[in-house]
Amino acid sequence: MQNGPLFSPQSDEGHSNDGASWDFSTKAVHAGVFPDPTTGAIMTPIFQTSTYVQESPGQHKGYAYARGKNPTRSQLEAALAALENASFGLCFSSGMGAIDAVLKRLRPGDEVVCGDDLYGGSYRLFTRQYEPMGIRFHWVNQTDLSAVRAAINAKTRLIWAETPTNPLMKVADIRALAALADEKGVLLAVDNTFASPYLQNPLDLGAHLVMHSATKYLGGHSDLVMGFLATNRKELHEELAFILNSSGANPGPMDCYLALRGIKTLHLRMKAHCENGQAVAHFLVAHPKVGKVYWPGLPDHPGHTIAAAQMRGFGGMISFDLASGRIEDAMKVASSTRLFALAESLGGVESLIGHPASMTHASIPREQRLASGVTDTLLRLSVGVEGVRDLLHDLESALAGV
Repeated sequence: MQNGPLFSPQSDEGHSNDGASWDFSTKAVHAGVFPDPTTGAIMTPIFQTSTYVQESPGQHKGYAYARGKNPTRSQLEAALAALENASFGLCFSSGMGAIDAVLKRLRPGDEVVCGDDLYGGSYRLFTRQYEPMGIRFHWVNQTDLSAVRAAINAKTRLIWAETPTNPLMKVADIRALAALADEKGVLLAVDNTFASPYLQNPLDLGAHLVMHSATKYLGGHSDLVMGFLATNRKELHEELAFILNSSGANPGPMDCYLALRGIKTLHLRMKAHCENGQAVAHFLVAHPKVGKVYWPGLPDHPGHTIAAAQMRGFGGMISFDLASGRIEDAMKVASSTRLFALAESLGGVESLIGHPASMTHASIPREQRLASGVTDTLLRLSVGVEGVRDLLHDLESALAGV
């Protein structure tokens, strides 16, 4: 499965197909996609088909059965790969489907070094599905490179990193992790969901594989579920494409169309997320009822220096503890906001609030959650693109009730 634009541009357009030299905003709108040569439609058509007519047995136009390839999906894969400065991209039916494909490369006895602050769904997949199959996972603080090094041994095949992490916003040094992975001969995969390719490109920093829950910032409108993997390694791409085709975790063409629509405004949305996120973070720091605030843009955040070096902004994801330490207060705040909708997920244009201990991270044992810093009063915000004064007023009203 070769990744690339489905349609070639007209000869007089004067630029390359992949737009490698374009600004990010131009890539978001144009890279990987071209007008339909049949009708001239500027938007990629939704190829709602399960199979394709062949000229003769085994002779076709690159598409035989939609589980393997779909023209709408091909353009989305090319567009997303361009945003991550990658040679190859693959779309999956969900972020978990993408992670699952990576883990399917492992064999019993293999080991993985992953962060101690991890999305609950990833933790559940690792511990409930793959540990019983004989895969061992080491949970370490990946901001401590010596701890990562100590966890690597002859059986290690993969370093799985989130940065910033979910929900404590820890920041790992991708360049340092990549150098260590190369030294030890292991694969480094980075979950880039919280940053998006607008803020961070792990492959440029030496990572071998990057993963997104495209449900989040890439889609941006809370109307699709999808995962994405990107790499510059042809053999790795081919192996993952084989797993995708064999396992069938492929997205439908309508979701691919929605994702193509979403990424055209990614640069505009991310600017607003970052601006609003900064205002909300500083509001929370100054509020007497708020305890610790987790946002990498704060100067006293432990990972601020690294984040400033490897990210182009600090994003709209923020977590905070309540000063009271009472879980009933956290529940009340989470249930009292009006603009911040109480819901799982993140990265949409609308603001969301969540209680990780009972929602996104409920699958992690309480003792382990507390050890990593995910307290019962921790609240997580996905700051949207609404008017910032309205968002601050919403939080002020909710906090006034505790």
